[in-house]
Amino acid sequence: MNVTELIKNIADGALDARFAYLYGNDNVSLQRARYTEAAEEFKALYGDLEVSLFSVPGRSEISGNHTDHNQGCVLAAALDLDIIAVASKTDDGVVRIKSKGFPEDVINVSNLDPDAYENYGSAAIIAGICDGFGKRGYAYGGFCAYTTSNVLKGSGISSSAAFEVQVCNVMNHFYNGGAIDSPTLAKISQYAENTFFGKPCGLMDQTACAVGGFVAIDFADPTKPLIEKLDFDLSKAGYCLCIVNTGGNHADLNEDYASVPAEMKAVAKEFGAPVLRGLTYDDILSKLPALRQTLGDRAIMRALHFIEENDRVAAQKAALKAGDLEGFFAGVLASGDSSFKQLQNVFTVKNVSEQGLSLALALCKHFLTGKGGAWRVHGGGFAGTVQAFVPLQYKAEFKAYMDAAFGEGACAVLNIRPEGAIKV
Repeated sequence: MNVTELIKNIADGALDARFAYLYGNDNVSLQRARYTEAAEEFKALYGDLEVSLFSVPGRSEISGNHTDHNQGCVLAAALDLDIIAVASKTDDGVVRIKSKGFPEDVINVSNLDPDAYENYGSAAIIAGICDGFGKRGYAYGGFCAYTTSNVLKGSGISSSAAFEVQVCNVMNHFYNGGAIDSPTLAKISQYAENTFFGKPCGLMDQTACAVGGFVAIDFADPTKPLIEKLDFDLSKAGYCLCIVNTGGNHADLNEDYASVPAEMKAVAKEFGAPVLRGLTYDDILSKLPALRQTLGDRAIMRALHFIEENDRVAAQKAALKAGDLEGFFAGVLASGDSSFKQLQNVFTVKNVSEQGLSLALALCKHFLTGKGGAWRVHGGGFAGTVQAFVPLQYKAEFKAYMDAAFGEGACAVLNIRPEGAIKV
């Protein structure tokens, strides 16, 4: 259908059932307005073309804090915040993407030289995805699209990965009949970010965005991670997921982030291994005095965190599959406790007076103790966000409590989205 017909269909409620499934019944009218605005912006930019709608969610790391870079296991989940696209296939070999609030990106699919694109630019991502499709033998070509996203930047829910997977999503449906599976779209997204964008990212973010729902990922072989989607409905169990943005300063944290995998791998090197995967607690203890002398105590504690966290992910995965919510929440709390005490990524020692994450975790504990649920640091840590699983009957009260501490809108009340990259 063309854009005018799409706008009428939205106004007539033709997509209401789909919106309710993806975003919840309370958000149908909001999504009507959001999709209509996107369609109108597309029409103003590109004309009344034949179009399709696409959506890719953001993601939350649920457990497996700083494990993927040492070939560990991760539990993640897709969220009901997403990037949507109104898009039309073209035959001129040019990809044009206008994202709300950003300049239009334009790339010609005949020019896929990484050196032709600026590092850390979205045009590089688009070119890298085209190249990734071609290298895997898939078709690719031109399209124009308008996108808008409520996957908030700086909140640890992977706005960049959602954009990457969305470009793959559109290309998949326009040129490959939607036949490429979600894990492959995630790998192409990672390839684009590594090779063209210039960031050596892992695969967790893209996989969670592409697959949807709860997803367990085992990186024992990073080139062929084992991915398992878990059938568990958090809202039906009576809980929502809240992400609280403490407003911390992310500046000058690169050294903090880099120190975690570096110290873990330094411990592994003492055992003749490139990563910690495969080492045991007893292995570490057997060389404890020597490790303390050469690497220091923090590196040892981070290595022990990895070993225990990897086992925790397996236990939480089993708990979700068995419908054991209390067992799952016990793992969330243990993960958060280990991250704070052993991994030590809740605040930076460069600025010990700023401990927004520590404060937020203390407030979560105060509010939720006796009410149910669980809480932990969210994502890479050091600044940014915490996550909390909150009983639905307390969600409004919890949001008000956290907003009062960290500012209006600091607490986002979210649900786990059952689908990943889709044509709406």
